[in-house]
Amino acid sequence: MARRTDVDAQADTDTDAGAGVRADAQAEVLVGGVQAAGELGLTRGEFARAVQLGIVRAGSSAAGRAARYTRAELDRVKAAGGGPGGDGPQALRERVATVAGAEAAAGVLGVGPSRFTRLARCGHLTPVGYRINRYRAVVWLYLTAELREFAAREPARLRGVAPPADRRLLEARADLRPRKWRGRHVGLLLRRTADPWERAAVLASVLPEEELWRAVPDPAERIVLAALAPPPPYGHPQAPAAAAVALRLLKAEPPEEIHWYRTSLDFALTGARGQSNSTGERGPT
Repeated sequence: MARRTDVDAQADTDTDAGAGVRADAQAEVLVGGVQAAGELGLTRGEFARAVQLGIVRAGSSAAGRAARYTRAELDRVKAAGGGPGGDGPQALRERVATVAGAEAAAGVLGVGPSRFTRLARCGHLTPVGYRINRYRAVVWLYLTAELREFAAREPARLRGVAPPADRRLLEARADLRPRKWRGRHVGLLLRRTADPWERAAVLASVLPEEELWRAVPDPAERIVLAALAPPPPYGHPQAPAAAAVALRLLKAEPPEEIHWYRTSLDFALTGARGQSNSTGERGPT
Protein backbone atom coordinates (compact mmCIF):
# COMPACT_ATOMS: atom_id res chain seq x y z
CA MET A 1 0.00 0.00 0.00
CA ALA A 2 1.44 3.37 -0.97
CA ARG A 3 2.42 5.71 1.86
CA ARG A 4 0.56 9.02 2.18
CA THR A 5 2.80 12.00 1.74
CA ASP A 6 2.60 15.44 3.32
CA VAL A 7 1.30 16.69 -0.01
CA ASP A 8 -1.57 14.17 0.14
CA ALA A 9 -2.44 15.25 3.68
CA GLN A 10 -2.39 18.91 2.70
CA ALA A 11 -4.63 18.16 -0.28
CA ASP A 12 -7.16 16.49 2.04
CA THR A 13 -7.03 19.48 4.36
CA ASP A 14 -7.58 21.88 1.47
CA THR A 15 -10.52 19.76 0.27
CA ASP A 16 -12.13 19.78 3.72
CA ALA A 17 -11.54 23.52 4.03
CA GLY A 18 -13.04 24.11 0.60
CA ALA A 19 -16.12 22.08 1.53
CA GLY A 20 -16.48 24.14 4.70
CA VAL A 21 -16.23 27.39 2.77
CA ARG A 22 -18.86 26.18 0.31
CA ALA A 23 -21.16 25.17 3.17
CA ASP A 24 -20.71 28.56 4.84
CA ALA A 25 -21.36 30.33 1.54
CA GLN A 26 -24.50 28.27 1.01
CA ALA A 27 -25.71 29.14 4.51
CA GLU A 28 -25.31 32.85 3.74
CA VAL A 29 -27.22 32.74 0.43
CA LEU A 30 -30.00 35.34 0.57
CA VAL A 31 -33.50 34.54 -0.66
CA GLY A 32 -36.53 36.79 -1.06
CA GLY A 33 -39.57 36.81 1.16
CA VAL A 34 -41.80 34.91 -1.26
CA GLN A 35 -39.33 32.04 -1.57
CA ALA A 36 -38.65 32.05 2.18
CA ALA A 37 -42.36 31.89 2.96
CA GLY A 38 -42.83 28.99 0.55
CA GLU A 39 -39.96 27.03 2.05
CA LEU A 40 -41.44 27.45 5.52
CA GLY A 41 -44.93 26.50 4.35
CA LEU A 42 -46.42 29.93 5.15
CA THR A 43 -48.63 32.35 3.28
CA ARG A 44 -47.34 35.85 2.63
CA GLY A 45 -49.33 37.24 5.55
CA GLU A 46 -48.23 34.48 7.93
CA PHE A 47 -44.61 35.00 6.94
CA ALA A 48 -44.88 38.76 7.47
CA ARG A 49 -46.26 38.14 10.95
CA ALA A 50 -43.44 35.69 11.71
CA VAL A 51 -40.91 38.35 10.71
CA GLN A 52 -42.71 41.00 12.73
CA LEU A 53 -42.65 38.80 15.84
CA GLY A 54 -38.97 37.98 15.42
CA ILE A 55 -39.61 34.30 14.74
CA VAL A 56 -37.85 34.73 11.36
CA ARG A 57 -34.96 37.20 11.28
CA ALA A 58 -34.13 39.14 8.15
CA GLY A 59 -30.59 39.17 6.83
CA SER A 60 -28.63 42.26 5.87
CA SER A 61 -29.76 44.03 2.72
CA ALA A 62 -28.95 47.22 0.86
CA ALA A 63 -30.79 50.39 1.84
CA GLY A 64 -34.15 50.66 0.12
CA ARG A 65 -34.13 46.99 -0.88
CA ALA A 66 -36.72 44.48 0.26
CA ALA A 67 -35.64 42.32 3.18
CA ARG A 68 -33.94 39.03 2.34
CA TYR A 69 -33.29 35.93 4.41
CA THR A 70 -30.27 33.67 4.75
CA ARG A 71 -30.36 29.96 4.16
CA ALA A 72 -28.95 29.52 7.66
CA GLU A 73 -31.89 31.43 9.15
CA LEU A 74 -34.45 29.33 7.28
CA ASP A 75 -32.65 26.18 8.41
CA ARG A 76 -32.76 27.44 12.00
CA VAL A 77 -36.52 28.04 11.83
CA LYS A 78 -37.08 24.63 10.26
CA ALA A 79 -34.99 22.95 12.97
CA ALA A 80 -37.13 24.69 15.58
CA GLY A 81 -40.25 23.08 14.12
CA GLY A 82 -41.16 25.45 11.34
CA GLY A 83 -40.15 23.48 8.27
CA PRO A 84 -42.20 21.56 5.70
CA GLY A 85 -43.21 18.03 6.58
CA GLY A 86 -44.89 16.68 9.69
CA ASP A 87 -46.26 19.24 12.14
CA GLY A 88 -43.60 21.87 11.39
CA PRO A 89 -45.58 24.31 9.22
CA GLN A 90 -48.73 23.78 11.27
CA ALA A 91 -46.94 24.58 14.53
CA LEU A 92 -45.47 27.73 13.00
CA ARG A 93 -48.83 28.79 11.56
CA GLU A 94 -50.41 28.39 14.99
CA ARG A 95 -47.82 30.73 16.49
CA VAL A 96 -48.67 33.49 14.00
CA ALA A 97 -52.42 32.89 13.58
CA THR A 98 -54.59 35.93 14.29
CA VAL A 99 -58.27 36.74 14.66
CA ALA A 100 -59.79 40.10 13.69
CA GLY A 101 -62.32 42.01 15.72
CA ALA A 102 -64.07 41.57 19.06
CA GLU A 103 -66.54 38.90 17.98
CA ALA A 104 -63.91 36.50 16.63
CA ALA A 105 -61.54 37.14 19.54
CA ALA A 106 -64.33 36.69 22.06
CA GLY A 107 -65.09 33.32 20.50
CA VAL A 108 -61.54 32.17 21.20
CA LEU A 109 -61.87 33.23 24.85
CA GLY A 110 -65.37 31.80 25.19
CA VAL A 111 -66.89 35.12 26.30
CA GLY A 112 -69.24 37.66 24.80
CA PRO A 113 -67.97 40.47 22.54
CA SER A 114 -68.79 43.16 25.09
CA ARG A 115 -66.69 41.49 27.78
CA PHE A 116 -63.84 41.01 25.35
CA THR A 117 -63.99 44.67 24.33
CA ARG A 118 -63.83 45.69 27.98
CA LEU A 119 -60.79 43.50 28.60
CA ALA A 120 -59.05 44.88 25.52
CA ARG A 121 -59.90 48.53 26.19
CA CYS A 122 -58.60 48.20 29.74
CA GLY A 123 -55.26 46.87 28.51
CA HIS A 124 -55.47 43.22 29.50
CA LEU A 125 -55.01 42.07 25.91
CA THR A 126 -52.54 43.58 23.44
CA PRO A 127 -53.30 43.74 19.71
CA VAL A 128 -50.64 42.51 17.30
CA GLY A 129 -51.89 44.45 14.30
CA TYR A 130 -54.81 46.32 12.77
CA ARG A 131 -56.95 46.71 9.71
CA ILE A 132 -59.08 49.63 8.58
CA ASN A 133 -62.45 48.45 7.32
CA ARG A 134 -64.57 50.03 4.62
CA TYR A 135 -66.25 52.24 7.23
CA ARG A 136 -62.80 53.60 8.20
CA ALA A 137 -63.03 51.94 11.59
CA VAL A 138 -60.04 50.24 13.22
CA VAL A 139 -60.31 46.46 13.46
CA TRP A 140 -57.73 45.11 15.88
CA LEU A 141 -55.94 41.81 15.32
CA TYR A 142 -54.98 39.46 18.14
CA LEU A 143 -52.74 36.41 18.23
CA THR A 144 -54.91 33.36 18.75
CA ALA A 145 -52.22 31.66 20.83
CA GLU A 146 -52.04 34.64 23.20
CA LEU A 147 -55.80 34.68 23.65
CA ARG A 148 -55.77 31.01 24.62
CA GLU A 149 -52.88 31.60 27.01
CA PHE A 150 -54.78 34.50 28.61
CA ALA A 151 -57.90 32.35 29.06
CA ALA A 152 -55.84 29.66 30.78
CA ARG A 153 -53.89 32.15 32.92
CA GLU A 154 -56.71 34.55 33.89
CA PRO A 155 -59.96 32.54 34.10
CA ALA A 156 -61.36 34.86 36.78
CA ARG A 157 -61.33 37.78 34.34
CA LEU A 158 -63.61 35.87 31.98
CA ARG A 159 -66.53 35.92 34.43
CA GLY A 160 -67.99 38.12 37.14
CA VAL A 161 -68.09 41.89 37.37
CA ALA A 162 -65.35 44.23 36.28
CA PRO A 163 -62.81 45.10 39.00
CA PRO A 164 -62.70 48.71 40.30
CA ALA A 165 -59.66 49.65 38.20
CA ASP A 166 -61.41 48.56 35.02
CA ARG A 167 -64.59 50.39 35.98
CA ARG A 168 -62.65 53.61 36.49
CA LEU A 169 -61.06 53.26 33.06
CA LEU A 170 -64.43 52.60 31.44
CA GLU A 171 -66.00 55.59 33.20
CA ALA A 172 -63.17 57.73 31.81
CA ARG A 173 -63.89 56.28 28.33
CA ALA A 174 -60.29 55.07 28.18
CA ASP A 175 -59.10 52.84 25.36
CA LEU A 176 -55.61 51.45 25.88
CA ARG A 177 -55.55 49.37 22.69
CA PRO A 178 -53.67 51.90 20.51
CA ARG A 179 -51.08 52.58 23.22
CA LYS A 180 -50.60 48.88 23.99
CA TRP A 181 -50.18 48.11 20.30
CA ARG A 182 -47.64 50.93 19.83
CA GLY A 183 -45.63 49.65 22.77
CA ARG A 184 -45.54 46.19 21.30
CA HIS A 185 -44.72 47.42 17.82
CA VAL A 186 -41.86 49.64 19.00
CA GLY A 187 -40.48 46.86 21.19
CA LEU A 188 -40.39 44.43 18.28
CA LEU A 189 -38.66 46.99 16.06
CA LEU A 190 -36.04 47.78 18.69
CA ARG A 191 -35.19 44.12 19.10
CA ARG A 192 -34.26 43.92 15.41
CA THR A 193 -31.29 46.29 15.61
CA ALA A 194 -28.45 47.25 17.90
CA ASP A 195 -27.42 50.31 15.88
CA PRO A 196 -27.97 53.42 18.06
CA TRP A 197 -29.13 55.64 15.18
CA GLU A 198 -31.61 53.04 13.93
CA ARG A 199 -32.95 52.60 17.47
CA ALA A 200 -33.31 56.36 17.82
CA ALA A 201 -35.19 56.44 14.50
CA VAL A 202 -37.69 53.86 15.77
CA LEU A 203 -38.43 55.98 18.85
CA ALA A 204 -38.56 59.20 16.83
CA SER A 205 -41.10 57.68 14.43
CA VAL A 206 -43.68 57.43 17.23
CA LEU A 207 -43.51 61.07 18.32
CA PRO A 208 -45.88 63.66 16.86
CA GLU A 209 -44.08 66.10 14.57
CA GLU A 210 -44.10 69.05 16.96
CA GLU A 211 -42.69 66.89 19.76
CA LEU A 212 -39.99 65.53 17.46
CA TRP A 213 -38.90 69.04 16.50
CA ARG A 214 -38.56 69.93 20.18
CA ALA A 215 -36.69 66.70 20.94
CA VAL A 216 -34.36 67.00 17.91
CA PRO A 217 -33.76 70.67 17.06
CA ASP A 218 -30.87 69.83 14.68
CA PRO A 219 -32.36 69.58 11.13
CA ALA A 220 -29.48 67.36 9.97
CA GLU A 221 -30.23 64.85 12.70
CA ARG A 222 -33.91 64.87 11.82
CA ILE A 223 -32.99 64.05 8.22
CA VAL A 224 -30.95 61.06 9.42
CA LEU A 225 -33.79 59.84 11.64
CA ALA A 226 -36.34 60.24 8.84
CA ALA A 227 -34.12 58.27 6.44
CA LEU A 228 -33.84 55.43 8.96
CA ALA A 229 -37.51 55.47 10.03
CA PRO A 230 -39.16 52.03 9.89
CA PRO A 231 -41.79 51.46 7.19
CA PRO A 232 -45.44 51.14 8.20
CA PRO A 233 -46.31 47.70 9.53
CA TYR A 234 -47.59 44.93 7.27
CA GLY A 235 -51.25 45.48 6.46
CA HIS A 236 -51.06 49.28 6.67
CA PRO A 237 -53.64 50.50 4.12
CA GLN A 238 -52.67 52.17 0.87
CA ALA A 239 -55.93 54.02 0.20
CA PRO A 240 -55.49 57.64 1.37
CA ALA A 241 -58.63 57.81 3.52
CA ALA A 242 -57.88 54.56 5.33
CA ALA A 243 -54.17 55.39 5.58
CA ALA A 244 -55.05 58.68 7.31
CA VAL A 245 -56.95 56.73 9.97
CA ALA A 246 -54.14 54.22 10.40
CA LEU A 247 -51.48 56.93 10.57
CA ARG A 248 -52.97 58.17 13.83
CA LEU A 249 -52.29 54.76 15.36
CA LEU A 250 -48.56 55.14 14.68
CA LYS A 251 -48.16 58.26 16.82
CA ALA A 252 -48.11 58.50 20.61
CA GLU A 253 -51.05 60.46 21.95
CA PRO A 254 -51.52 60.58 25.76
CA PRO A 255 -49.10 63.06 27.39
CA GLU A 256 -47.52 60.40 29.61
CA GLU A 257 -46.92 58.15 26.61
CA ILE A 258 -45.35 61.02 24.65
CA HIS A 259 -43.14 61.81 27.64
CA TRP A 260 -41.97 58.18 27.83
CA TYR A 261 -40.96 58.07 24.16
CA ARG A 262 -39.40 61.55 24.37
CA THR A 263 -37.26 60.43 27.32
CA SER A 264 -36.31 57.20 25.56
CA LEU A 265 -35.36 59.13 22.42
CA ASP A 266 -33.16 61.53 24.42
CA PHE A 267 -31.31 58.54 25.87
CA ALA A 268 -30.96 56.84 22.47
CA LEU A 269 -29.66 60.03 20.84
CA THR A 270 -27.00 60.40 23.53
CA GLY A 271 -25.61 57.01 22.50
CA ALA A 272 -25.99 57.75 18.79
CA ARG A 273 -24.19 61.07 19.07
CA GLY A 274 -21.44 59.41 21.05
CA GLN A 275 -20.98 56.95 18.20
CA SER A 276 -20.79 59.81 15.69
CA ASN A 277 -18.20 61.61 17.80
CA SER A 278 -16.05 58.48 17.88
CA THR A 279 -16.31 57.79 14.13
CA GLY A 280 -16.51 61.33 12.81
CA GLU A 281 -19.74 60.51 10.95
CA ARG A 282 -23.38 61.29 11.63
CA GLY A 283 -25.64 58.31 11.28
CA PRO A 284 -25.19 54.52 11.51
CA THR A 285 -21.78 53.01 10.83
